[in-house]
Amino acid sequence: MNGLAQLGMVSETPRNNQVSIDFSENMEDRKDYFIVKDGMRFAGTHLLVDLWDATNLDNPEEIDRILCEAAVVAGATILHSHFHHFSPNGGVSGVVVLAESHISIHTWPERNFAALDIFMCGSCDPYLAIPVLQHFFKPERIVLDEQRRGKENL
Repeated sequence: MNGLAQLGMVSETPRNNQVSIDFSENMEDRKDYFIVKDGMRFAGTHLLVDLWDATNLDNPEEIDRILCEAAVVAGATILHSHFHHFSPNGGVSGVVVLAESHISIHTWPERNFAALDIFMCGSCDPYLAIPVLQHFFKPERIVLDEQRRGKENL
């Protein structure tokens, strides 16, 4: 366990689906992870997700597990995760770092609220993570906003 574990982080490294990327190859041979959709080229889709009247907001180990499951369902590659449990209210802040970007969360159990960022590039679909989150956190209401990052006109 690395030094982050001493700070209350719950994840160990490396993950079983962690990959190594060889940056020594020729730049011309590298894959471009920008995507084209609706006549626009962009780096990736960034979802801002607010979960209202949600449950299961105070257990960092379970939140780590469910965010990793959501990442895999969305087609992402997990590199590492870090989570911290706050007291006295029991909120959790954390991030799952992906080869394709990240999923982060901040919870307020005392308000039954969680705020998540899901940013994924390439062929990943961050919308596929939503049902996984919905099943685990059981929110009464979800507020969702989409941003396309790194937009280019074609």
